[in-house]
Amino acid sequence: MVETLFEDIFTVTQKDPDGKKFDRVNRIEARSEQFDMFMLLDINTEIYPMCVKEKFMMVLASTLNLDGTPDTGYFIQGNKKSLADKFEYVMHGKLYRISEEGSGKHVKADIFVSFGGLLMQLRGDPSIAAKFELDQRLFLLIRKV
Repeated sequence: MVETLFEDIFTVTQKDPDGKKFDRVNRIEARSEQFDMFMLLDINTEIYPMCVKEKFMMVLASTLNLDGTPDTGYFIQGNKKSLADKFEYVMHGKLYRISEEGSGKHVKADIFVSFGGLLMQLRGDPSIAAKFELDQRLFLLIRKV
């Protein structure tokens, strides 16, 4: 069984908070239900449109293999089942920065991932950020709920 690094249900709170920058991409702001995480995420809305107040499940995983074996870095097309079969939108990227802000009980950790130029920022509890490593390859998987 594949072990995910993070999963939660998010609600889109805002779309393009800094204004529309690209024709086919929207930057969404979202807040998670279980861990109260804040997320900024660039989505290719030409192939996967998202609206304000829409709910979606988001998973971060280091592999798509259902048996949990590490990802080889190569895609082999075939009939092999994968974690991606359970989701509608999948991106592969690299974690390029981890940082912390605040002090005491108010410390928040930020995780920054680039998916070929589409960016994600995930902010929240530092214990969640402890599961991640700099330069780690990640899969982001989304399905609407």
